[in-house]
Amino acid sequence: MRELAAEAGVEFNGDSIWDIQVHDPAVYSMTLTRGSLGFGEAYMKGLWDCRALDVMFTRMFAAGIPDKLKGWSRLPLFLKFIQHRFFNLQSSARAFQVGEQHYDIGNDVFTAMLDPGLNYSCGYWQDAENLEQAQENKVDLICRKLQLKPGEKVLDIGCGWGALAIHAASHYGVEVTGITVSKQQQEYALKHSKGLPVDIILTDYRDLTGSFDKIVSVGMFEHVGLKNYPVYFSKVNELLNDEGLFLLHTIGKDISSHGADPWIDKYIFPNYALPSARNIADVVEGIFLIEDWHNFGQDYDKTLMSWWNKFDQAWDFLSANYDRVFYRMWKFYLLSCAGFFRARQGQLWQLVMSKRQRQAMYHSVR
Repeated sequence: MRELAAEAGVEFNGDSIWDIQVHDPAVYSMTLTRGSLGFGEAYMKGLWDCRALDVMFTRMFAAGIPDKLKGWSRLPLFLKFIQHRFFNLQSSARAFQVGEQHYDIGNDVFTAMLDPGLNYSCGYWQDAENLEQAQENKVDLICRKLQLKPGEKVLDIGCGWGALAIHAASHYGVEVTGITVSKQQQEYALKHSKGLPVDIILTDYRDLTGSFDKIVSVGMFEHVGLKNYPVYFSKVNELLNDEGLFLLHTIGKDISSHGADPWIDKYIFPNYALPSARNIADVVEGIFLIEDWHNFGQDYDKTLMSWWNKFDQAWDFLSANYDRVFYRMWKFYLLSCAGFFRARQGQLWQLVMSKRQRQAMYHSVR
């Protein structure tokens, strides 16, 4: 483990801010036998620390250390591979699991951590000086890419707390139907969109019916799962008018693979799966034309660091409802993900798609 870490310029008990300070030697056996799951659980238990987790993870990801470590900790990764390869972990019966485990933990956490609109996805930092501006930029960028017009009917698949739906209805005069698998998100979105032509429904995307001029999905595709991609895109195709546009905003990864990180899967996003470019391109072939593919993954690093700073500053308030293990879990989550994007292994894509029947010319927006 010391040799592997050294490849990334990281030392155990070294003096640099990115070095790992070991408080209990159990860290080594937990990591070697359980990989990222053991490494993360050891951090949650306080068995090791690092003054700059984001920098350490950036170095580790850039040097490919997590992949090299997989050779030592085959069992958890093999089991996760088997689950994703042979079982549908994102079936209709399991659709609400991520909402119950993650999004319904408490609006107090997300209110403290996110921007005032509660956008829980990557901001667009071009011409932005802070998180609020970056999220406003992202929401309006989506509306302009979709070429929204007054009176159009818009479907928001995975609407979160309703920021996009509220912005689109308020500034572009459209009618929005948003869907979510989180009860707390639905309640919040309905309350804050009152008086606008916005409806928020608690349902799975597979149960949707109707016809829409524009469809958008932001930060939800990561929960669909590779086995369900054909069903997902077929459902969007069924719901979208022939002259309509569909915008997909999703995290992506640079290499195709089955499985998921065991720690993230267990503690943050159960049953999540990140697509590769090939995963998406293969399944939309014959269903949609890709009009535009925009990557601004490095903006997720800035977004995650902003979330972490706001969460950390609010901890005195949040600690009344959450324990220290939760604090360390959330810190590990946000800063490891920041390193993932900073090392360019994680991407953030916005794809605009249309049906072959669409006659209007599409002009890309930045």
